Amino acid sequence: MSSDANNSQTESLDFIREIVKEDQTSGKHAQIVTRFPPEPNGYLHIGHAKAICLNFGIAKENQGICHLRFDDTNPIRESTEYVESIQEDVRWLGFDWKESRFFTSDYFEKLFGFAMQLIENGKAYVCDLSAEDFMRMRGTPTHAGEDSPFRERSVEENMDLFKKMREGVFEDGAKTLRAKIEMSAPNIQMRDPALYRIRRVHHHRTGDAWPIYPMYDFAHCLSDAVEGITHSLCTLEFEVHRPLYDWILQNVNLPEPLPRQIEFARLNLGYTVMSKRKLLQLVEDKHVSGWDDPRMPTVSGLRRRGVTSDSIRHFCKRIGITKYDGMTDIALLEHSIRNDLNKRALRVQGVLKPLKVVIENIPEDHFEELEAVNNPEDPDAGSRKLPFSREIYIDQDDFMEEAPKKFFRLKPEGEVRLRYAYILKCEKVIKDDEGNIVELRATIDPDSKRGGATSGRKVKGTIHWVSAQHAITAEVRLYERLFTVEQPDSGKDKKDYKDFLNPESLAVLEGCKLEPSLKEATQDTRYQFERVGYFCLDSKDTTPDKPVFNRTISLRDAWSKRK
Repeated sequence: MSSDANNSQTESLDFIREIVKEDQTSGKHAQIVTRFPPEPNGYLHIGHAKAICLNFGIAKENQGICHLRFDDTNPIRESTEYVESIQEDVRWLGFDWKESRFFTSDYFEKLFGFAMQLIENGKAYVCDLSAEDFMRMRGTPTHAGEDSPFRERSVEENMDLFKKMREGVFEDGAKTLRAKIEMSAPNIQMRDPALYRIRRVHHHRTGDAWPIYPMYDFAHCLSDAVEGITHSLCTLEFEVHRPLYDWILQNVNLPEPLPRQIEFARLNLGYTVMSKRKLLQLVEDKHVSGWDDPRMPTVSGLRRRGVTSDSIRHFCKRIGITKYDGMTDIALLEHSIRNDLNKRALRVQGVLKPLKVVIENIPEDHFEELEAVNNPEDPDAGSRKLPFSREIYIDQDDFMEEAPKKFFRLKPEGEVRLRYAYILKCEKVIKDDEGNIVELRATIDPDSKRGGATSGRKVKGTIHWVSAQHAITAEVRLYERLFTVEQPDSGKDKKDYKDFLNPESLAVLEGCKLEPSLKEATQDTRYQFERVGYFCLDSKDTTPDKPVFNRTISLRDAWSKRK
């Protein structure tokens, strides 16, 4: 078992891993084969990341194989763009399907053959009911359904009609192929469900070759069987579909052992939505800039925001696999992100709202370099040189003209320590004609630098700064949670989920001043702007003339204080 999955022999297995272990120990399966089967109709989100970690993780732990299979049976919303993005996301999360990439469309001919088997065995029939009549006659959980008037067609007629459906003889919606099970079954999913529908839509892989497409419940279980999947892991909403999964497999000619479907709780994450339909609506209505907007819970959005794959895998491991639905506190994800970035992020100084300070007791041409630690959590990270000059920038929030007693930053006649540098004292406040503070005049204690005669002198505050002469100018984007409530799509008070969009989810700051080492910033490196938060270089909007930094996350959870 890999170290990612279990760091000690005493760590308990979740219920799915227990089942897999029993099946392997008993000799039921010579090799464990799982699959991750996304529909290519949108970008993956962090809920999919949980499923990816589970399926690929179990395969790896048991020296098995995990297939990446695209469920491309609904071509109306599918595209190669989504196929490519899904592959990129799975690789970025740290998993490799190697030679095991498949498409359900690879099996269209085989699936058609399985459907013909069901017809031959009297287990399926062609139905002419409209979609409205189909739903009406299906019944309710407390009332049995009604038999279709076309249910007793002969095998020969059904075979002929189904072949004509494939040939494109009939219009969209004119007929469906239905399983012949029982219209009074307590489980509505077993009341003669549809297996094929007519849909004249161009497919991104098969073109116009097929005017009929299999339904998910029919295609999925048979694709599992064709690929030799041993454990078909899916979320709890498919639990009621499991009897149909088993029924289809048991009523066509397939070798034993058959795949086993096992359900687990999906990820419901606070302060976001996990429906691809709703995420697509946010994109189409331009509430966000795209699927990879850093506020989105998509894998590509998290990646662009600066979240690492390690932190996502750690989060997925931490929340575990259960059989019960619940709401996961987004603070758990944020904790995993902070914990990961704290260990890897390079410390730098960035002033987001600059206020110029002129140090009057050093010469105008003064220049020196100060030693700064790159990461105190990493002994191998080394150090860097910070330029120090007569004019520096501090953050506007670190100065207050009329400060309360417990304000331990800079104030008139007050002192603070400049990080890695000297003790600074404010001597004078410069204002414009409208009374706005535009500049401070100050002095330093020249002996207060590390190792100096008064370096041990205590002051209560330490603030960050950058040299005005050497700083680079950048745009900084501060991201917050996309929604203002924990469950925006709960339907509470009959409100739409978009009513809870956070108007402060993005703040764009121009003219930020950053230390000069960030001229060499790369998109693969994470940074901690000291006292501010964790940041990364934006992968999309950065240009050589204008660096753009995204805040991945703040240094601590300030959100709970707002409630």
